[in-house]
Amino acid sequence: MGMIRHLAAPMRCFVRFPLFQLAVVIFVIVWLQGADETSAIGQIFSALDILVDATVRLFAAVFTVKSFTKSWLISGFMIAYVYLACLLILSLVRVAIRLAVDLVGRSNAFWLRNAIARERGIAAYRAWLPFERIRPASIPQPEWEKHSPGPPTTNRPTLRSRTGCCAG
Repeated sequence: MGMIRHLAAPMRCFVRFPLFQLAVVIFVIVWLQGADETSAIGQIFSALDILVDATVRLFAAVFTVKSFTKSWLISGFMIAYVYLACLLILSLVRVAIRLAVDLVGRSNAFWLRNAIARERGIAAYRAWLPFERIRPASIPQPEWEKHSPGPPTTNRPTLRSRTGCCAG
C-alpha cells in the first residue's frame, strides 16, 4: 500500500492544485450545459440554473446588481455550487471506500485482513477506530495482536524518552 501511495503522490498533488480543480468544475458546467434539456444531465443543469438565478435574485434584493455584476455573480455561484457538489460526492465516495475496506477486513475477503492491519498499525488503529471492525469476534484481542502483523518495530527510542518527558 505504501508503494501505491508513493507512486500516486504526484497525481494527488496535481489533483489538489486549485487551478486544476477550477478547470474540472468549469468543464463539468460546460458539459452539463451542453446536454439536451430532456435528458437527466440537462435537467440537473436546469435545476442548477434555477438555484443560481434564485441566489442572484436574493443578492439583487439586498444590493444593487447591474449587468456586469450580475454576470460575475452568475458565474461565481455556478462555479461555487458545482464545486460544493463535487466535494460532497467525493466525500461520499471516500466514506464508501472506507466502509468497503472495513467490510473486506472484517470478512477477510481477498485475504486482505493482514494487509489492512499492517497498513493501519495496531497502536494507531486502537487509538482511532475500534479494532473489532476487522478482528473476527471468535478471536480474543490479545491473541489477535500476537498473530496479526503490526507495524514494523524499530529499535529507535521513543519521542518521550528522547525529550526527557515523564510518562503520565
